[in-house]
Amino acid sequence: MRILGIETSCDDTGIAVLEASKASHFQILSNVVASQIAVHQKYGGVYPMLAKREHLKNLPIALERALGEMLGSNRLDITAIAVTYGPGLSPCLWTGLNFARDLAKKGGVPLVPVDHIEGHLLIALASNEKSKIQSASWRTKSKTNLKFEIPNSKNIFPAVALIVSGGHTQLVLVKDIGKYEMIGETRDDAAGECFDKTARILGLEYPGGPAIAEQARLWSEDMLLSGKLSEAVWHGPAKGGQTAESATPERPLGRKRGDSRKQHSERHNILLPRPMMYTKDYDFSFSGLKTAVLYAYQARPKKERESKKYIQAMAAEIQQAIIDVLIHKTIRAAKEFGAKTIMMGGGVSANDELRKQLGQKAKDMNAKFLAPPKNLSTDNGAMIALAGYFRYKAHKYPKNPDRIEANPNLRIA
Repeated sequence: MRILGIETSCDDTGIAVLEASKASHFQILSNVVASQIAVHQKYGGVYPMLAKREHLKNLPIALERALGEMLGSNRLDITAIAVTYGPGLSPCLWTGLNFARDLAKKGGVPLVPVDHIEGHLLIALASNEKSKIQSASWRTKSKTNLKFEIPNSKNIFPAVALIVSGGHTQLVLVKDIGKYEMIGETRDDAAGECFDKTARILGLEYPGGPAIAEQARLWSEDMLLSGKLSEAVWHGPAKGGQTAESATPERPLGRKRGDSRKQHSERHNILLPRPMMYTKDYDFSFSGLKTAVLYAYQARPKKERESKKYIQAMAAEIQQAIIDVLIHKTIRAAKEFGAKTIMMGGGVSANDELRKQLGQKAKDMNAKFLAPPKNLSTDNGAMIALAGYFRYKAHKYPKNPDRIEANPNLRIA
């Protein structure tokens, strides 16, 4: 069985072909991703209509690359087509959906609507001890090293999944494949959006996540060389610490009087809030963190705040603040719901520090930790094909593809 997956929810055009040989054995035959970063970089964010234009241009090219010789004269050599129908940017969703609908009609195959978030969630299952996908390239058409096996559900679920990207920050209780309950989500900015906005404040390039991570890495290297890292690193403020709401341009976030804790970015006396870290629910909020970064940045002399060392130190603190909140809530949810596994997906899940620290916390509580290979963390067609496979097997698709409509605000549960 072969599933063609099409992803256009935001600014990546992804088309992939996934082959299922058994109930739990899969092979990614091709996975093509056309990125629009260069197009949107000068704007510091994604413009929906511009993204739509790029999808229209990229879809036929990506399809040709992904299918190659598998295109027959008048019929696609595939079982079904899976396409993202939400959530996402409406113009982008409709572009992919209309393209997929035309293909399904021409090929006489079913069109399976797929939840973008479910795609991010399920592709994490591809990363396990029986998988051979870790070293695969996301842009290659090679059929080697692209096989994976999904473990038995009884050994994985229940699980708590952290979905973290530029548009979403959610905690999902996964009872089984296709059975989900949303237990927490961001009330304002997503974690990836916070990375983008704070990177812009620091004068770093878009997308902000990789830019912040690189500056944080440079800071860590500098601290290691100077022998100060072991003293400087700490993970999260104590309860009752200064919050974004109490920060002002005159009183930027920093060390409280009498606070003896060593700070993550000690060299420049930077201490940012961990918003909603200790609330009883599982929701998130990152808009206050962005404001705190702005106030702290503006309070510094121009020469200092534009220095490489300050930018690196601030980037390290931004990254750790976001990671602390994500990990604290995820681990607490995993304990409350008795999760056997902690899963993670979405573009921000490619962050090395987040992977390392959350993986260690999962290990500490004797839970499995599953995150997709970094090259499958960002939007791609393979994750849509995988989610589409399970929906196809469960007959969760309409007979008439015209009944499928894009849903920008689709919720997984």
